[in-house]
Amino acid sequence: MIEAKNSITEIWLAGGCFWGVQAFLSRLPGVIHTEVGYANGNTQNPTYEDVCRRSTGHAETVYVKFDKTKIAMEKLLDYFFRIIDPTLLNRQGNDIGIQYRTGIYYKNPEDRENIESYINGKQASYKGKILTEVLPLDNFYKAEDYHQEYLDKNPNGYCHIDLAILNEIGKE
Repeated sequence: MIEAKNSITEIWLAGGCFWGVQAFLSRLPGVIHTEVGYANGNTQNPTYEDVCRRSTGHAETVYVKFDKTKIAMEKLLDYFFRIIDPTLLNRQGNDIGIQYRTGIYYKNPEDRENIESYINGKQASYKGKILTEVLPLDNFYKAEDYHQEYLDKNPNGYCHIDLAILNEIGKE
């Protein structure tokens, strides 16, 4: 079945190390394409080493293209919030640094209100303040090829996300 062109949309999600975030999001029903990269930093075309060792300000981020008739933005965010701790600043799992902050980045200004409403509704579920940044996407640079679908190519690679959560989603 061919998706209606106006049902395809995109969002950029930062949730710590992008390997596991991509492995998780790419398996969700309705997600058409994912790509890992570096978002909202202050340098052009950074490398992984730049992001890890220099003050580029980029977040490890996953570009997500999805069909909103198959997975609504709110549902996608529900799944995203299952794999992150949005109350942590600049860390997820064992990874620490500004590049591991959580963020939701958008291009469509209409998405901002929906995302902020979602987060405001979610806040009651957490003891700490949700620190996930919600910002327009200023820039996104595709990460090196060896980072793309890293956990598919390296099944025993490091991942701070319990991908077994996907089994629960399949039963919903």
